[in-house]
Parts: sequence; C-alpha cells; structure tokens
Amino acid sequence: MTTQTIPESPRRQEVPVTFAEAALRLGGKGAEEVRRTGAVDAADDQVESLFAQRYQTTGSPIHRAIWEREISPEQWTAPPPALSPQVQGIMEASLEVVRQRRDAGTLFDADRKISEETLHDLADSGYWGLLIDRSFGGAGATFSQFAPFLTQMATVEPTVAGLASVHGCIGAVDPVQTFGTPEQKAQWLPVLARGTRLSAFALTEPCAGTDLTALRTTAVRDGDDYVVTGEKLFITNVRTGRTIGLVCLIDQRPAVLVVDLPDTETAEFRLKNYGLYALKHCHNHGIVFNGLRVPAANRLDPIEGDGLTVAYHGLNRGRVALCATAAGSMRQMLADMVPWAKFRRTYGEPIAGRELVRRRLGRLAGLIVGCDALVEWCAGLLDQGYRGEMECIVAKIFGSEAQKEAAIELHMKTHGGRAFLHGHRFGDNVHEFLAPCIYEGEGEMLGLAFFKSLIKQHGRRYFEPIGQIMQSTGLRKPNFANPVHLWKFRGPLWSYAKWLIGNGLSGTARPNWPDMPANLRKHADFAAYSLQRSAGEISGTMRKHQLKLADRQCRMAELSARVQSLVVILCTSLYAARQRDDLIRRAGDCLCRELTRQYTGQRPTDRDLRNLTELGAAIAEGAAGLTAGLEPSKVLMPY
Repeated sequence: MTTQTIPESPRRQEVPVTFAEAALRLGGKGAEEVRRTGAVDAADDQVESLFAQRYQTTGSPIHRAIWEREISPEQWTAPPPALSPQVQGIMEASLEVVRQRRDAGTLFDADRKISEETLHDLADSGYWGLLIDRSFGGAGATFSQFAPFLTQMATVEPTVAGLASVHGCIGAVDPVQTFGTPEQKAQWLPVLARGTRLSAFALTEPCAGTDLTALRTTAVRDGDDYVVTGEKLFITNVRTGRTIGLVCLIDQRPAVLVVDLPDTETAEFRLKNYGLYALKHCHNHGIVFNGLRVPAANRLDPIEGDGLTVAYHGLNRGRVALCATAAGSMRQMLADMVPWAKFRRTYGEPIAGRELVRRRLGRLAGLIVGCDALVEWCAGLLDQGYRGEMECIVAKIFGSEAQKEAAIELHMKTHGGRAFLHGHRFGDNVHEFLAPCIYEGEGEMLGLAFFKSLIKQHGRRYFEPIGQIMQSTGLRKPNFANPVHLWKFRGPLWSYAKWLIGNGLSGTARPNWPDMPANLRKHADFAAYSLQRSAGEISGTMRKHQLKLADRQCRMAELSARVQSLVVILCTSLYAARQRDDLIRRAGDCLCRELTRQYTGQRPTDRDLRNLTELGAAIAEGAAGLTAGLEPSKVLMPY
C-alpha cells in the first residue's frame, strides 16, 4: 500500500507574530524578507498539519532524542520488509532490461540519452508503476522496498535509478497520489503507472531556487482554464508529451497544476535548451509558457496549505532516493578501485598493499554502509507515517557529500591520471558525482533548514513570547538589569529559567539496545548520550544570538553538522549490528570511529588506522556484500 493515509490533526493556534518574524523586523530586515520568511514558515506549518501529532517533527526520532531525551530503539531501526512476488518480479525484470541494453550498447540513443526504447521496455516491465497503488495499475511497493532497489539499479545505471526517483518521488506521482481528488487519481495514476506518460516536477525558476517565495510563473483563471505564463529552469525528465507538476502563482499564492504538456512545441509552450554538464544521459530543459491553457480541474488542492505544501511533502522521498542512488554509484567506484589497485605497481609492489590505498578502500566501504543505513531507516519512517523531514535531510546531505568525497578523494586519487581518460567512470561522470550536492536543495542550505526545524518548537515555546513583547514594546535591546524591563518580560523569563534548570539537572538514560557487538554498542551509546546532552548547547546558541540568530548562518551550520554526525553514528551502528557480513560490520565501525573523532576533535589512534587499513586489505581480497556482485572493471591502457 503506497498511498499514505495521513490522519488530520488540529491546526495550531496562530500567534500574532512569530519569533522569527519579530527577529527579522527588529533586526532591521525589510518588509519583503519578513513576508517571504513568513510564507515559508506558514507552508511548513501546513505540511505539519497533514500529519497526526505523533508523526510530526516534534515526534520524530531526532527531535525526541534532543529535546525530550527519549531514544526508542524502535524509532531508530527499520528492518527491511519482505518483497511480494509481484514487486520482486518487476524489480528483477527492470534490472534485466537495463543490463541487457547496457551490454548490447542500446541503453542510450544517438545523443547519449536514455533511449525511448529503453524507457518503453522499462514500462513493459512495470518499472514506472512501482510506487503507484495496485488499484490504479501500479505495483503498490512500499517506499522501504523501493529505496534500496534504487541502490541496486544505480549499480547498473544511476541515470535510470534517478529517473525513477524523479517520476515517482518528486514528479507527478507523489503529488497526485497524496493530494489528488478521486477523479484526478483516476485520470493520471493509471497512465503514469503504465509509463505511457512519464513525469517531472517544475519548481525551479531563474530567480527562484532556494528562495521558493520568489516564484514568478503565474496561472490566471479564464473560464474553465488557467492560462499559464512564465519560465521554469533545470527540469529533469521534461520533454514534450510529459506530465508535470507545475508550481505557479494563482491569485498571488503558490499552487500546483498537473499539466499534460503538448506532444509538440507550440507558440504557448516551448522547451529551452542549454548546455548542462550534469544529467547528461537524461533530458533536462527549461520550460517557457506563453499563455498555455490548462484545465482548472487540474489544480491540486491540499486540505490545508498551498503549492509549497505539495512541494515540501514530495521532496523528502526524493532526498532519500538520492542517498540510495549515491550508495549504488559508490559501489561502482569500489568495483573500479579494486582491480586497478591490484594491477598498478609502484616500486615493484601492487598499490593494493599500500596503507593509503587500503585506507581509501576502507573509507569508501564505510560511506556506502552509512548511506545504506540512512536509506533503510528513513524509508521505514516514511512508511510508518512520519513526516521525516529532518531525518531525510540528513540522508540527502550525507549521501551527496559522501559521493563527492568518494569521487574526488578516493576514486580519482587512486586511479591517478587515468581517471581523466575518455571511458573512465570518473572522467565521464565527474559532474554526475558532484551535482547531488545541489539536487533537492543545496547541502548547506538544507543544513540550515534542518537546524531551523530542530529549534522551531523550542523557539516558539521559550523565545517567541520574548520576541512578541519586544515587537509590541519596541524594545530592541532589553536590559534585564533594569527592573522595569525585567518586569515586562517576567513571564517568559521565568518559563525559560525553569526549563534551563531542569535541563541542567536531568540526566541521560542508556537506551535498551538489542544484542549487538560491543564496539558498535559503544558507538550507539556515545551518539545517544551526545544527542541527549546537545539541547543545552543549542538553546545556549539561541539565547546568545537571539534576534541575530537568523544572520549567524555559520554558527547554525556548524551546530547542524554536529547533530547530523551524531544521527549518522547512531543509525549506522544499529544498522551494522544487524548485518551478518563481517565486512559491513567493520565498515560501519570505521565510519562511526571517524565521525566520532570529527565530533570530539581527536586525532586517529594507531588502532583506528589499523582497523581501517585492515578493512581495506580485506575488501581488496573480495567484497561481494559491498559491491553487490558487480563485475570487476577493466583496466584502461594496461601496460
């Protein structure tokens, strides 16, 4: 069952002015920035209102661990679900389509794009309908089944895996399946399941990337139609004849229209071509609308909210899918590195025996295991009904940064100058490896979004009342040594003082972990303890910077990254403990050791280095569990 039933929860009682808005106003920001920030906050609240309270951000594993000091092992583990025969058959058939076409040299067309014949063969296998309910002709796969399958597909061809994510996660499938009316679902889901029409999501504009409030594309009602005018940019999988989810302005509010693009370009609709290094095997264009008529019945109307609500909801799945695809791409890199390390000799010995190369192999294995752990965990949370925004952001950032490190620091440096040959995986795909740092939100900006989601409730409860008093009284810099000022703020100050004392006096509890190796349990204990103790530092940062916190991006980014590291340690240690493959357990241990050292600022011990290099040596001898049965790559220009 893939349609997510989201129990409604009561709408939060609105307050006259939020702390964030007060901070911006009193901090000298213009009315336009305040308005746009308020629009983003409102959209976030509207997404929250779609979920029952226990599944909202405040009930998420990360939020509970930090602010409530509650870590439930059940929330941090998600055993992989069993596959139904139908879903398994579709997945195996889809993998075989791509393998056969790759081996036959027919995967791409003359322009080196995924060929239409390949897309049609995948449609026949049921690939495009994996996430669509059976009642509409899909396979009804859960996201926990779908996400690790993308890792498998990415080991064969990452572009094909990426297209499934675009189509099923951020394209038209998720918006229609989640927000569509019965009539809209009946109209589009069967067509999207069959792959008769593939989908894309049109959000980005020339002036609206991270700032989604800067949208300019408009749809004006004219009878039974909307007339669309504007331009979209960097739209993956868009062609003539595609079905897209279009974010535009209707009556000055963001909205989403499902648009069946014409089969040919017209005066009202055309594609904008440009040179793009990344995404070279799929179609990526701009779209120019000049009065395209779209039936008014195509508008998606969420129960609460607007087009940003729809956009935010669908992005979480895309972020997990990106991490899953990165895990597959890094397995390809590992399968490249081992044969070369055994072939390449320096001073009469294969470089596979050198510590630096072994360290790279061990490090890459750890990054792969970290991605696998986050994918399994986040997909499980989404299937359970959690919003999962913070967790999915961690997966996206870790996956994209891991792939970047793997490509540059591990894959390229091991291959040396041959990495730049035509036909080499790195040289031919370097932009593909780097671009995910931008996809689904640029990493550092997402880190800020993670931090803002983390502190939102704490800020509203303890800091927002202070901001409201400052807004109403005009006191930009209250002096609490002044009895008059102290009296004005006595209520919120007393409330915060009680929290501060309680947080300082309360202890931490070791979670009741399942049976696990001692070294991995040590990592889990460290991460759990550090997460539970981090509330004081986070709140102290809010207290120190107060109204200027919004401008302290570097401090917020640093704190965000620290919390994210703890999340990865905890998730990875629990995941690795459940694996039977000793190499996967060792790789998880090495990753957790590295992240712990980064968090504490310590240098690696000789034991740390020995564990990592011995892991690399074992991988050089055979790592079937990590490379998923990939054939060893050929050595280019052997001597």
